[in-house]
Amino acid sequence: MILPLERRNKILQLIQEHKNIKISELSTTLSVSEMTIHRDIKPLIEDGTIIKTYGGVYLKEDVDEKETSTQTETCVVCNQHIQERLCYRLILINQQIEATCCTHCGLLRHQQIKNKVLQAIVPDFLKQKITNTSIMHYVFDTSLRIGCCEPQVLPFEQKEDAEKFVRGFGGTVHTFDESIQKLNQNINHTNCCSTSKDKMEES
Repeated sequence: MILPLERRNKILQLIQEHKNIKISELSTTLSVSEMTIHRDIKPLIEDGTIIKTYGGVYLKEDVDEKETSTQTETCVVCNQHIQERLCYRLILINQQIEATCCTHCGLLRHQQIKNKVLQAIVPDFLKQKITNTSIMHYVFDTSLRIGCCEPQVLPFEQKEDAEKFVRGFGGTVHTFDESIQKLNQNINHTNCCSTSKDKMEES
C-alpha cells in the first residue's frame, strides 16, 4: 500500500512529466479515488507548486515560464500588449499555449480554434484566481473601462460575484457559450474589435 507522502511525490512526478494532467487520469493511474487525489494535491496547491483548474492541475513553473514570455508578447488576435491580470490562455492539444490580451480576444480565438483547444484559463477579474474558462461567468456592457478590446468582457468564477459587480457598475452576466455567441453577433453587425475581425478573416 502506498503511503500518502509517496503518492503525493508520484503525483508531482506525473505533473512534472506532463506539465498538465486531469484529476481523473491521476485517479486511474494511482488506483485511488478522485477525492483522495484532491486531498493529496491540496498541500501542493497551497505551497504554490501546482495550479488547480476545473478538472485538472498545472505545473506552476510551466505557467510561470509562459507568463514571463507574455511580458513582451502580443495578443494572437489583435496584437495588443498582454497584461497578466487580463491574459486569457489557450492550452492546445499539441501542448502549445496561445495568449490573448483579454477575455474578449480569448473567447473569439477559442471559438475559432475550438477543435484544437485542450483547455483555456483566465484570471478572475476581481480575485485573480486562474480558472477554467468554460465554467466562468462573463460581464458585458459594464460602465467600468479597463482599456482593452471592445466590447470588453470581464470574467468571474462565481456568478454571485458577477451579479454583485453588475449591480455596482452595470452590465449583463452571461455563460461561456452565451458570451461567444454574443461576441460573434457583435462582429457580424458592428465594428467590434475590428483588428480581431480582420485576424479571424485571415485565418
